[in-house]
Amino acid sequence: MITLTTYEWVPDFAVPLMRAFRVRWALEEAGLPYKVRTVALGPEQRSPEHLARQPFGQAPAIEEDGLVLFESGAIALYVAEKSERLLPRDRIGRERATAWVFAALNSIEIWIQQLASLDFFHANEEWTKNFRPGIEKQVRERLDQLEKVLDGKDYLEGEFTVGDLMMTDVLRILDHTGIVDAYSQLSAYKQRCQVRPAFQRAMQAQREGFKKAA
Repeated sequence: MITLTTYEWVPDFAVPLMRAFRVRWALEEAGLPYKVRTVALGPEQRSPEHLARQPFGQAPAIEEDGLVLFESGAIALYVAEKSERLLPRDRIGRERATAWVFAALNSIEIWIQQLASLDFFHANEEWTKNFRPGIEKQVRERLDQLEKVLDGKDYLEGEFTVGDLMMTDVLRILDHTGIVDAYSQLSAYKQRCQVRPAFQRAMQAQREGFKKAA
């Protein structure tokens, strides 16, 4: 059975946005059982035991049958390999789904995360007022491009894949801004992915886990 390591506690705003959620969602989509181990922020996060799981002291990480794996994208792909619900078995379908995982992380999240960091951690600082518009412009340019990709399609590659899972979770980082709502195709796509039963189960488990730790 897979053991998922996540944080014991994070601020309320971060609970639904943690990257460990991507792993929970993938596991729920694949129908795989898993158990959860928590690590506390601070000294335990930097302990040799945790650094052996995640060399940067972050989360998530997973363990299964001697494999220790970190980075949410790598973990999601590992889980997807176990289920045709997330990764098509035909060669082209698999490679295209994998490409969208990398696109979500490298072409989209890199800008979205910068914007979120400004809003969550530096909103009241003077330098943010000058820096934020340029970052938002880059975010909107990427979303314009993604909107065109989705034109007339329910999902990025026909059927729902791990690429859609990762892209949707990246887009959720913008929920505090309302920016995605301005894109009709993108907004409908995001909502379509979020109403999936596996998403709902994963989010419930995510919230309940932190509620118990509070």
